[in-house]
Amino acid sequence: MAYKNKADAIAYQNKFIAQKYDRVNLTLPQGQKAIIQSHAESRKESVNGFINRAINEQMKRDQEAGE
Repeated sequence: MAYKNKADAIAYQNKFIAQKYDRVNLTLPQGQKAIIQSHAESRKESVNGFINRAINEQMKRDQEAGE
């Protein structure tokens, strides 16, 4: 869907995200964000994609270990 102004497009996107996704705020020690961004980029991943993958892999390992 094409919007004539960017504000309308952003509002539409924000509404969609609010309806379809949960948000989690993550607090990191200073400097850690840059390290994570660099690692994700080296794997051709977004930071969000990397964090989601890391969480899912750890939860799978925990389940397999019977935790």
